[in-house]
Amino acid sequence: MEFTGKIIAVLPPKGGVAKATGNEWKAQEFVIENHDQYPKKMCFEVFGTDKIDQFNIQLGEELTVSFDIDARQWQDRWFNSIRAWRVERVAAGDAAMQTGSPVPPPAPAATPDFNTGDAKDDLPF
Repeated sequence: MEFTGKIIAVLPPKGGVAKATGNEWKAQEFVIENHDQYPKKMCFEVFGTDKIDQFNIQLGEELTVSFDIDARQWQDRWFNSIRAWRVERVAAGDAAMQTGSPVPPPAPAATPDFNTGDAKDDLPF
């Protein structure tokens, strides 16, 4: 799945050590907002120091985020996870296309010629 919009929040990285393996881990969350008539926000996670550094997501950037959704259970509760696996920068011209603003129709080449014609054909409205 993909979501395109502007990064409106960069949350601090989180990290720890996995209990099962003893390996260190690091994750960072970002909030992106699309440009629909009624904008939607999505908080997604980038997992792993290598991915965080590779994506180098900055506040205010226009991005298209490819992500997977998964759920996990912890202490009889379920939590959704939205994990980004690819991030692409949106070019400035493409961002204007994403706003959802309708494109105005082209102006007519010439004004039509409305002849008054016969006065008997004149409609009262």
